[in-house]
Amino acid sequence: MQDISTANNVSQPLNIFPRAENHFLLYLYAVVKQLLTQIQAVEIGKQSLEQFSFLEGYHSTLRACLPTDLPPMQEEVWWDAYRAQWEAQTTEHLPLRALIDETGLSTHAVHILIATGIVEEDIRFGSLFAALQEPQTAHRPSLGLLSWLLSDAASEHADTWQTCQTLLDLGLLSVENRADPRPEWILRVPSAIWDALRGRIVTQPASGLTWQRANDFPRLDDLILPTALHQRIMNLPDLLTGNYITALVLRGMHGTGRRTTLGAIARTLNRSLLLCEGCKPGDDAWQLLGPLATLMGAMPVLRYEAGPGEAISLPMLPGYSSPVGITSGPTGGMQGPLISHALNFNLPAPDREARRRFWQAADIPTSSEALDSIATRFLLTGGHIVKTAPLVQSFATLDGRLEVATTDVQQATRALNRQALETLATALEPAQGWSDLIVNAPVAQELRTLETRCQHRELLLKQSGPAFKQSLNRGVRALFTGPSGTGKTLAARTLAAVLQMDLYRVDLAAVVSKYIGETERNLSLVLSRAEELDVMLLLDEGDALMTGRTDVRTSNDRYANLETNYLLQRLENYEGIIIITTNAGNRIDSAFSRRIDFIINFVPPEAHERWLIWQSHLPQSHRVSAALLEEVASRCALTGGQIRNAALHATLLAMGNKDQVNDGHLEAAVLREYRKAGAACPLHVKQGRRSG
Repeated sequence: MQDISTANNVSQPLNIFPRAENHFLLYLYAVVKQLLTQIQAVEIGKQSLEQFSFLEGYHSTLRACLPTDLPPMQEEVWWDAYRAQWEAQTTEHLPLRALIDETGLSTHAVHILIATGIVEEDIRFGSLFAALQEPQTAHRPSLGLLSWLLSDAASEHADTWQTCQTLLDLGLLSVENRADPRPEWILRVPSAIWDALRGRIVTQPASGLTWQRANDFPRLDDLILPTALHQRIMNLPDLLTGNYITALVLRGMHGTGRRTTLGAIARTLNRSLLLCEGCKPGDDAWQLLGPLATLMGAMPVLRYEAGPGEAISLPMLPGYSSPVGITSGPTGGMQGPLISHALNFNLPAPDREARRRFWQAADIPTSSEALDSIATRFLLTGGHIVKTAPLVQSFATLDGRLEVATTDVQQATRALNRQALETLATALEPAQGWSDLIVNAPVAQELRTLETRCQHRELLLKQSGPAFKQSLNRGVRALFTGPSGTGKTLAARTLAAVLQMDLYRVDLAAVVSKYIGETERNLSLVLSRAEELDVMLLLDEGDALMTGRTDVRTSNDRYANLETNYLLQRLENYEGIIIITTNAGNRIDSAFSRRIDFIINFVPPEAHERWLIWQSHLPQSHRVSAALLEEVASRCALTGGQIRNAALHATLLAMGNKDQVNDGHLEAAVLREYRKAGAACPLHVKQGRRSG
């Protein structure tokens, strides 16, 4: 190529500021010049020049750009030399230069790309293309038309079809009518690609893709991570600049900083972030991700939440060869060329000191003592702390307080919990406290021990012996067994109250699915969300999922065993508090018992306990005689749930009679409970006693 500085009488009339949009215009005008030259060479082209007067404007602009005494044969050489000199003047990210460096596209290929998309720049070219090809309704160029319009350049390179195929493979072009013969293929440049070529940054360039600028993320030094992990992350940017690492995989809960960490790394590399939510090979978003990342100077980040037993196959991204970021949950696998040389990191949930730093960074107005209490009490991930902090201050303001208290944090987290959990779980109101629960002494003692374990679950992890380091986490798993109505669910509600935690009951009807693998996926979702939000989970009637594994005789047996195996593994790794209740403890697989921290057997109440339960459920102003109440408590071996139902029915009868609850109401309610159970009532019915 002729050096521009040695060309005779060659000046530099294109005195434009070196930035991405103007760099694109240099290529655009080179393509327009080539189109005009080819059109002028044929008769139909000359007629088009007369018909489409706008082309004269481009022609005049191009003449003004070129040196006055430059021979026509040197115009293309001069233009290429000028563009090369212009590129050398700037270190700014130029999308087209980055694309050429990444993919090795020839100038001919770039011209085809811009000629295909030129209608995006000036719609009048659409009418010109329609006039030059059949059918004349096509306002985008066909492959055959491009082959003719750019034939001079094509003679020195591969044919136009091969070049177009390369552009198609890279996701830079798409075809609207693949069923037609190739020369009639109507080509287009995806609008997201054209915007990126122009240097226009769009936050949502395409469906499923989100762009985030580098300055939206913290610096690597400011990341809140465990010290050893932080040091390794600090060393990553230098490692990623080589050609060996294909992907960086960060696993962990939602909110543990996976995307933030990747953003900080990208910022160090002077890159933005291009996030693709769950896109798969073959999707439109997947085809666009690579070339868009190259054009926008971004690190592509794939976000997957693979279910248990799933393996995602990931080929290399077209149009991009630098490392790719991948965020994933704790389950699921990955395979394929993209992760052939991947680095894997697990980002743990933040400990107490890390949570305190997150709250400090959120700058909530509170005392040091309250901040310590909040960091200890709420085992949230960093991302959820960031989301919660603004809402926390709002609740304090509503109560007329300047400083934030723990109650504000609880209300704010409850608002987030409902959004994330209510599709698969139901929020339960907590009870008032242990005074609401009447159980025998051994059960009460076990429940108090369970409370202590829950309160100190994180501290226990740090202070336990070295043999526990690999097998212990901050999760607490409890199994409540016993007949229906003995207080298992009430005990869970009471525990949630004393721990000041939200309680969610898993809706098994929504979780269990007849489709293979769907039950495990639903369980994974609800358990993961409960971990991240630090809520207590109640798996009611858990024997439906925890029954003993059987010999495989049918496919149903095999899939049932798979569900049990998954739940076994997930409970062992679970880092939250989960209460499982069952009326059939003997049906529970013995392997679950080894993974359960507490097994508490609820038994029907004894006479004294039944008397206390009656007292707590009857209205304070009742007129039930002490003798009858004593007889009912001693002779009627009802469960707590049955007593609750009977007391409620007695109150309803009294309301119907516009009276206070009396002996007749209570006796009628007890008889009703026995009829429901299909059993004979042991009460001695006295003549003349009636409800009213």
